[in-house]
Amino acid sequence: MSSLESACEQSSIQIDGLQDARRRFPTLERLAYINSGSYGLLGDTVRASLEEYMDHRVKVGADWDLWVDRAGRVRDKVARLLGAQRDEIAVTASASAGINALASALDFSGGRDRILVSNYEFPTSGQIWHAQARRGAVVEHVAEDESGLIPPEHFADRIDERTRIVVLSHVCYRHGGKFSNGSIRSIVEVAHDHGAYVILDCFQSAGAEVIDVKELGVDFAVGGMFKYLLGTAGIGFLYVRRELIPDLVPTASGWFAQDDIGAMNIFANDPSHTASRFEAGTPPVPSCYAADAGLGIILEYGIEAIAARISALTRYALDRFIAEGFPVATPVEDSSRGPMLTLEARDAVALVTRLIERNVVTSYRDGNVRAGFHLYNDRSDVDRLIEALRANRELLA
Repeated sequence: MSSLESACEQSSIQIDGLQDARRRFPTLERLAYINSGSYGLLGDTVRASLEEYMDHRVKVGADWDLWVDRAGRVRDKVARLLGAQRDEIAVTASASAGINALASALDFSGGRDRILVSNYEFPTSGQIWHAQARRGAVVEHVAEDESGLIPPEHFADRIDERTRIVVLSHVCYRHGGKFSNGSIRSIVEVAHDHGAYVILDCFQSAGAEVIDVKELGVDFAVGGMFKYLLGTAGIGFLYVRRELIPDLVPTASGWFAQDDIGAMNIFANDPSHTASRFEAGTPPVPSCYAADAGLGIILEYGIEAIAARISALTRYALDRFIAEGFPVATPVEDSSRGPMLTLEARDAVALVTRLIERNVVTSYRDGNVRAGFHLYNDRSDVDRLIEALRANRELLA
């Protein structure tokens, strides 16, 4: 059996096991939507949750106890997904808000002034860490090798007693390459040996593959709800390892970051003893409804099953791309790529537009066309993508 036939068979097995998931996303009746790395599709229960919020809002006006409880449900589900405890999860307004709150709690004095930032980072991450230069931080970047990956040795050669924090994006938003679990653990071990922290940005992976923050050993993890977690914008999460919470006091704060939200004390800052100290003001109530429902879908089908499905489907797609002679920009090894595949383009903007005209939805970054797969995709989406790319081959690099 050829590798392509094997990938087809494996993909078919996984897809059959989750076929009913596809029916829950009505957009797929019209579109081959392969764009979850940009924005996940709206599922049936997520839409229903938003309608529930609106109906209840009209009926009662305000129901703060219910709304705060909904944020708590999001906290619980994120903890389950990441293998963490609920007290280690902050529900934030965005991934940016979580990173900013953490950065505000770090001290860059006393010789611990260096921040090592991977070149996989999304702009908001790099920009926030560079903004700490006004507080005495020295930001240094860790680059890819000739393969486009960043081997752990690149970090091991740079981490020392000056390093305060190492910044990793699990999956690179530009080309879909990722740090393997072994690489993350290796970097964490070196960082901890030198007294440094590690933060993992898993915006492009949470909901698409198994992430166990305890097994990886990272100190912090951050992400948002509107990609592979199937929620909506305006809400994110920050994981903070429990042992670190007491000594990290954010200066970016608010009343929901307090130990007693009901105290309404304007004369002091009394941070929560949990990761909630990294929160700020009123939670994004409508987004909490959507995030709760989106996380519910992920946990209902099981992240292990979803990850297996995506791995099989991206393997099938990647083998098809290679067979067609398409210019693949994503690493071909399964352990070195996430749920997104990318192709080099002569004109990525024009190509994505042409694909949309054929009802195939992708996105672009850094000159690459990106196809982000999720539990609701199947081989028919890959086949439609291949057909559309063939018709516009002149726009590929």
